[in-house]
This record gives sequence, structure tokens and C-alpha cells, in this order.
Amino acid sequence: MMPDPSASSPFLAPGSPAANPAPPASQGAAIPARNPSPGEAGHVLVVDDDAALRQMLDEYLSGHALRVTGVAGGAAMRRVLAQEPVDLLLLDLRLPGEDGLALAREVRETRQVPIVLLTGVDEEADRVMGLELGADDYVTKPFSPRELLARIRAVIRRSQLTGEAGAGVQGRVVPVPEEGLRAYRFAGWELNLGTRRLLSPDGRRLELTNGEFSLLTAFCAAPQRAHSREQLLGLSRLHAAEVYDRTIDVQILRLRRKLEVDPARPEIIVTERGAGYRFVPEVVELR
Repeated sequence: MMPDPSASSPFLAPGSPAANPAPPASQGAAIPARNPSPGEAGHVLVVDDDAALRQMLDEYLSGHALRVTGVAGGAAMRRVLAQEPVDLLLLDLRLPGEDGLALAREVRETRQVPIVLLTGVDEEADRVMGLELGADDYVTKPFSPRELLARIRAVIRRSQLTGEAGAGVQGRVVPVPEEGLRAYRFAGWELNLGTRRLLSPDGRRLELTNGEFSLLTAFCAAPQRAHSREQLLGLSRLHAAEVYDRTIDVQILRLRRKLEVDPARPEIIVTERGAGYRFVPEVVELR
């Protein structure tokens, strides 16, 4: 729904800073991406049908060293993703005639780009489903541009840390998948790195959240050795409000429920007292 220009924007929290908006772009038109500057902090792709909101976000985020491209729907989103690198996707779940959750799933299955969802205050079920599909964070409307900017920066930082295969906090490097690696196979299971899905020994396909996928990939890249919570946390893109050591324990518990015959007596992911966790089985790389 387009906001009434004569009223305060329903998308901004009271008191939020916003530049005087330029005339909104036509419905469906992409706001041209700005040329990156030497101090640019990343390229954000905004997918929202509200042209005035896209314009406001373009002005505000560009003023904080972010390059912004704004589009109104899934078709334009796919074109941008196919044509140039994107550091973060800001996706409205309520697009006219389109399923925002389906778009989030499509992007997560084919690309590593981080996703932040824009949702309404009454859309808790959609927010939970979006996070389960692998979205990295969400912001509810009405929102503060300052809060949105902080969340975008935090997600991009975590994404860069994951992509760099972060040296562990103690300086120990945790490997990441090599170029051309298609999947990992272990104990009858197969983890597909392209679709980010897990195939069970009996042929069932299991969906993984973003955190579960990141952790399982880290384990498969360096099996049969202990990893501390801090090292594993460095490779996980988790919800901004949940980043602390014990989050790893929750993700491990979820993985055990999917992988273990008896999660109470794990044989695949075992606890190493005083050290963290160890991935027990031998891992075969599939190319």
C-alpha cells in the first residue's frame, strides 16, 4: 500500500530522521544503483512495492556509505542479482501478487547473499518462517532508519566474517568449502552446498536454517577435531538479537535432533568437555 503523502509515513517510527523525499519513482521502476565510492560499505538491494519507501531508503542508506538499488518485485530482483554482486537483500514479505517467503527461499537456495526481512507488526508467523528458511534478520514496520542501518551493518559484518573463513578467536583457522566442491557425505548423510539441503540415509530431504547450515558446513570442512563455541560462532550467521555463545548450543541441539538416532546420546556431534564440539564421522568431498 502506498503511503498518503499528506500523512506521516507508516513505515517510520515517530521521531525517525528522514530526508525530504524526492518525487517517488514510478511503480515497479528500479532506483538506479549508485557508483561505489572508495569508502562504500556494501551494496543493498531493496525489494519493496512502495516507491516512496524505496526512495527514502535510497537516500538514507546512501548517506551512510551504502550503495542502494531499489526494485518493486521478484522479476526485477532476479535481474539485479544476476547482473551484479549484492551484499545484502532487504526484502518486504508482503509484495502484491507475490509470496515474499517464496522469494526468500529461492534466493537462499541459490545464493549466499544475506537477507533482512521487512515485516508487519502482526506477522510473527512469517518472521519465524523467514528465519527458519535462512533469513539473517528482520525489521518490523514502522521502523527507525537508524535501527535498520545498524542491523544492515551487523548482518554484512557477519557475512564478511563467514566469507573470509574467519581465523578463530585464538588465531586458529577453521576451513571453508573449496571452490568447485558440490557436497559433503558422512555417515550415510549428504549435505548439498548448492541447495543447502540435507539428504538422509533413507532418502529424505531435510531443510536447514542458515545457522544449522553454517555450523554443519564448518564441521564437515574440518571433521574429527574439536571446535570452540567462539570459533563456531564466527562462522554462523545468526539473528542479531541472538548472537552469544549459548546460541551455538541451541544450534547443536537442533542439528542433533535431525542427525542423531538418539539426540540424548549423540554419536555424530559429540561434546568435548572444556573444548567445545567434535564432528566424529569421516567426511567425503563430492565434486
